[in-house]
Amino acid sequence: MAHLHAAETALFAGLDRVLFVPAGDPWQKTDREVTAVEHRVAMTRISIEGIDGFEIDLQETERQGPSYTIDTLESFPDDDELFLILGADAAAGIHSWHRAEDVLDRARMIVVPRPGTPPSAVTEALPGALRLEMAALDLSSTMIRAMAAEGRPYRFLVPEGVYGYILAENLYAKPETGDRVDQIIREE
Repeated sequence: MAHLHAAETALFAGLDRVLFVPAGDPWQKTDREVTAVEHRVAMTRISIEGIDGFEIDLQETERQGPSYTIDTLESFPDDDELFLILGADAAAGIHSWHRAEDVLDRARMIVVPRPGTPPSAVTEALPGALRLEMAALDLSSTMIRAMAAEGRPYRFLVPEGVYGYILAENLYAKPETGDRVDQIIREE
């Protein structure tokens, strides 16, 4: 939902369209388990279906090897004005990216506020970045996957179609253990 809200806000701010680009092989996540690309593509399609100005771009899923943002940016004509929408946490760490300076030369950065990342960290890393004025939603795919795995409610944190897809594909589910009341309601 946070990605969708950011995309809608960016469109409202004047972008012509927003491309959702699922990573094929996210090189900065090699140390953790990543949801299979076909599921990430399916959930992206479901999330943006029928929304004017939202499109899916599958080039990173179709390329062999690690997915690098610069490769995607360089696939567009040189005279296209590109904007890269990213969370404040990613923006603060952008200098660790593959060919980061080339990424910054090719696209303007639009930064989405993220709880836990102060604006000063973004300003320090990207002094010329544009800040997207929107509600800072304290959501992440990591959080939602954990909630699903723990059997906790997350239905209204994802689009309805994505929720149905996760259930139908049995993604993230782990066997239930313990008393649900004890897991969800804790004493302060």
